[in-house]
Amino acid sequence: MRQNLFKILTLFFFVCAGAQSRDISGVVQDNSGFPIPGVNVLVKNTTKGAVTGFDGNFKITNVEIGSTISFSYVGYITKEIIFNDNSNLTIQLDEDVAKLDEVVVIGYGTQTKKEITGAVSVVGAETIEALKPTRIEQALQGQVAGVNISTNSGSPGAGSTISIRGVSTNGDSRPLILVDGNVIEDLSVINPSDIESINVLKDATAGIYGVRAANGVILIKTKTGRKSMPLSIEYNAYTGFQQTTRKIPVLNATEYGVLVNEAYAAGGSTPPYSDLTTLGIGTDWQDKVFQNAPIQNHNIAFKGGGKKSTYSYSGSFLTQDGIVGGNKSNFTRFTNSLNYSLDFLENFKLTSGVILTRTNKLNLSENALGSVLFNALNMAPNLTVYDENGEFTIAEGLGNEVINPIAQTSDTYNRGKVLRFSGNAGLSYNFLKHFTAQSNIQFNYSEVTSKIFSPIVNYGSGKVFNKDRSEVFEGLNFYRDYTFDAFIKYENNINDIHNINVLLGTSIFKTTGEFTGFRGFDIKENNVAYASIANASDVENINRALGRNPIFDSRLLSYFTRLQYDFKGKYLFSAVLRRDGSTSFGPQNKFGFFPSGSVGWIASDEDFLKDNKVFNFLKFRASYGILGNDRIGAFGFVSLLNGEGTYVFNDNLVFGLAAGRVANPEIKWEKQKTLDVGVDMKFLNNKIDVTADYFKRRTEDLLVSPEVSGIIGSSAPGSSSPIVNAGVVENKGFEFAIGYSESFNENLKFSLRYNITTIKNNVVSVSSEGGFLTGGSFGVGQDPPSRMEAGFPIGYFRGYKTNGVFQNQSEVEDYPVINSAVQAGDLRFVDINDDGVIDDDDKTDIGNPLPDATMGLNFSIDYKNFDFSAYAFASVGNEIVRNYERNQNLTNRPAYFLNRWTGEGSTNSDPRVSTGANSNGLFSDYFVEDGSFVRLQNVQLGYTFPNKEESKISKFRIYISASNLFTLTEYSGYDPTASTGAPIGGGIDQGFYPSPKTFLMGVNLKF
Repeated sequence: MRQNLFKILTLFFFVCAGAQSRDISGVVQDNSGFPIPGVNVLVKNTTKGAVTGFDGNFKITNVEIGSTISFSYVGYITKEIIFNDNSNLTIQLDEDVAKLDEVVVIGYGTQTKKEITGAVSVVGAETIEALKPTRIEQALQGQVAGVNISTNSGSPGAGSTISIRGVSTNGDSRPLILVDGNVIEDLSVINPSDIESINVLKDATAGIYGVRAANGVILIKTKTGRKSMPLSIEYNAYTGFQQTTRKIPVLNATEYGVLVNEAYAAGGSTPPYSDLTTLGIGTDWQDKVFQNAPIQNHNIAFKGGGKKSTYSYSGSFLTQDGIVGGNKSNFTRFTNSLNYSLDFLENFKLTSGVILTRTNKLNLSENALGSVLFNALNMAPNLTVYDENGEFTIAEGLGNEVINPIAQTSDTYNRGKVLRFSGNAGLSYNFLKHFTAQSNIQFNYSEVTSKIFSPIVNYGSGKVFNKDRSEVFEGLNFYRDYTFDAFIKYENNINDIHNINVLLGTSIFKTTGEFTGFRGFDIKENNVAYASIANASDVENINRALGRNPIFDSRLLSYFTRLQYDFKGKYLFSAVLRRDGSTSFGPQNKFGFFPSGSVGWIASDEDFLKDNKVFNFLKFRASYGILGNDRIGAFGFVSLLNGEGTYVFNDNLVFGLAAGRVANPEIKWEKQKTLDVGVDMKFLNNKIDVTADYFKRRTEDLLVSPEVSGIIGSSAPGSSSPIVNAGVVENKGFEFAIGYSESFNENLKFSLRYNITTIKNNVVSVSSEGGFLTGGSFGVGQDPPSRMEAGFPIGYFRGYKTNGVFQNQSEVEDYPVINSAVQAGDLRFVDINDDGVIDDDDKTDIGNPLPDATMGLNFSIDYKNFDFSAYAFASVGNEIVRNYERNQNLTNRPAYFLNRWTGEGSTNSDPRVSTGANSNGLFSDYFVEDGSFVRLQNVQLGYTFPNKEESKISKFRIYISASNLFTLTEYSGYDPTASTGAPIGGGIDQGFYPSPKTFLMGVNLKF
């Protein structure tokens, strides 16, 4: 009886179990609605599973209701659902940009984030899409700790200076930038919408790229299709306008008249304005110069792939007018990018890509004495744009540089065009199970065309910009380079314990250029329509006139090897040895050896931490290496005939050549010794991730061009000082980044990220005449204000310190003064050495153009179909020199002059005004201001419309965006990011073209 009962119950159990099982099928898609092939679908705690096919579909039979189904794919967040009798599923996977097994490009290969032992940062396509940058540099500022961007100008298409972990040389400090393997110097030719990811190598692990990686490496990967992917079409566009972030308060016409009269009276002259009531408000020249400027961008992309191939194409158009000059400073860019890969044999793979870019830039004078904004600030407000005859008003009595900025804009015809063609092709072959042979070739070809027409103009008596002959310049420069890499890789996993990766390779790089340029005069009818060399007289060859070598040629030859090893996936080791040879150095010093190594320990994989309640991931890492730098002109160790030689034979001038730069056969590699110690952490179920690094970089044998005696021939036409190894610079600092992300439910996601970098720069030594190098400019005819000198930051400002204003003549008589012209109301300079005399020996450190710390803060939140993001950047501790004031009798002045000294006790901060001789214009800390700022870089709000099954549109999103919305700073100039980017001479504001505030409306479509 019991046996029968048992059989009945067993049969009942199996019948019920069978009744609770179903077949399950469905499709897996990404967040754009495209099917994902190759997804692992697993019924947890069973052996049942499937892999999605070409169309993303899957099917599993006989699955119990209530089972947990897991969907996983590399690069996407694993998703689990409870099977509830819905036998036809549509599953959407979200990309996981922070996944530890995300593959990161590290140079001639890849690693997962978990395996990386160096300091590597990644910026994904999502970040770039949110920022909508017109240039790639804008996507790096504040996103990556240790990377600082100095904006050279806010004009359309203007470049930026990128520095990674500080300024380590007084020469070329730019990092190496590779786009799909192509060396790219000018990032304006790349469309940011094409970028899939940006990887930044910041420490000695960049040494695998050799000499060109001394200042760090930026690896840019563009978007492409993937295998078994149906054709995808994306269209992205935005349009909007730009405007200036601020105007500098200056005097109106009546205030101007009051101060001019006062200055003339103080100088012992008759005040020029007898009736101030007639002056009124006058002309606001900044209002005349600044304008709202349109911007628009269109981008279309096609992506897809077959079972053995991938392909992508994108084309874009960007046009942007300037907030100064409008269409007179327009930038237009056309880009076309094509990528294709094919596994044409089982072990043979081809990769290829081309980028074709055309840019067109109209230029106005900017960031210099006599630029458009400089003139707008200094032009007298009692003058009008046009005179009573309808002609442009001339600016008499305002010095030789200040002219009518509207006339200046109207008379400027300066166009630059760039045609750039870049390509790459690579073959890889897998053989003997563990070996891969690979070769790649990359090339760049550029044509840079420039045309400048200067008509006959008269801006006033003695103006340096006056032209009594019309003039045209036409230039056409060619740049060509190629890089060929060939290497063999050995990869093996032994007993699931030892992972070995060995790389052995060679690299060849060659770059050449050719410069042509002609200048001609007397253009027909003084009309730009006839402006060409063909219509000009007295044509001269610019190369000959400047004593310039019309060609250049530079080459590198390198051999490298790398060993990567890990034990049990938690003890990590990497070592690189590279031998580089450069045409910059002579036979004795041509080659240099540059080793580097790094180690890592994934502590969270240890048994004693596996069950901990705090860390989900914990890795310690360290790296040290020596990198070489040769970024000077080629063949500097020998004398080249690239100087100017002019002779007289039979009463005729004969142009020849002479020795150029003074040779130095002893120059050798500049070396950077780089140390990095870091930690990576994830905790609270991977919701919080932290990265922290301490770094120290010491640059030795600095390649500099010192000041030398003219006796050796350095002052001859076309010549210059020799290059020597004569300096040591040290940067050390700390990087810290923390991020928090949370998916509360399917409708609400939140993310917050913050990073900070602190850097201390110090010049250890400079071996040159006087023990220092100078740079930059201030005022007219004064000594360079910036120095590189031992014991100070590179490019520090050297001038007089002030201690208030002399209040009466008794104070003047009781204090050392710089000259006999000093009176009550003048600035009081500090006698630094207490010798009773104010002279050059009293100049001292009065500011540092390098920030003490930079910070970035990123915030995003998604609620249902809405998405919102905001991003801020801060720079703290740097100073800026205010150099946009032209101290002439009748030039306008900033509004702070209203607080001038007018008598004893009136003020102790701002000096008197006077047309007489005084020392108030000498370079001092009076002209140095705190350049710290916090800027809201970008705010964006978007809405994605729900997909409709019958629609061919898989994604339809609209958004509004605002960039550079506001800046909190005490700096009184246009923009606290003002800098030329020069290591010695940066941070000097000569009427800096401000970065514009931009408002956009855009659309993202995917089909």
